[in-house]
Amino acid sequence: MRLPPLLVLTDRTQCSGSLVDTIAAAVDSGARAIVLREKDLPDDDRDRLAEQLRPLLAPVDGVLIRAGATGSAGAEAVHLAAADSLPRPRPALVGRSCHCRHELRRAHREGCDYVMISPVFPTDSKPGYGPALGPAGLASLITGAPPAYALGGIRPADVPDCLAAGAHGIAVMGPIMRSPTTVSAYLAALQDAAA
Repeated sequence: MRLPPLLVLTDRTQCSGSLVDTIAAAVDSGARAIVLREKDLPDDDRDRLAEQLRPLLAPVDGVLIRAGATGSAGAEAVHLAAADSLPRPRPALVGRSCHCRHELRRAHREGCDYVMISPVFPTDSKPGYGPALGPAGLASLITGAPPAYALGGIRPADVPDCLAAGAHGIAVMGPIMRSPTTVSAYLAALQDAAA
């Protein structure tokens, strides 16, 4: 399963409307891969959310990635935190959040399909992880890693620096949760930087 260069992470607390409506608008704007976080919810509630999001992605051949090892049994695609155990049986697609070289080595040994490296820039949603890596720090970690997505404080103007540092793509949460139509600005920046 090949992932697009933009991953959208959910956070219903930042949405102006419902999470489902926000993701629908993001998909309408071009998002094709959604990472369902909402890890504070019980598994049953996250299952219901997943069932509401899948039909939004199906018509565009999008992918829904379930964040976290708990409640991911049977999920086709899973994104793990740095400390999560690899689920058994292994899902078809496995990603992992990484913040240092040690975590990236683990992801490589496990055969993760991709990693998210953060925080690249300062962000309110990643307190406790830092300081921000910046493009140079991102570049130093990417060497030898699985395909990497830059995460943390990334604006469309930052996309060229992330790709120049070796990132396969970017992962965005807050800006898209607050204004889902900004997906088009990120996609345009990705296309321009790749040209």
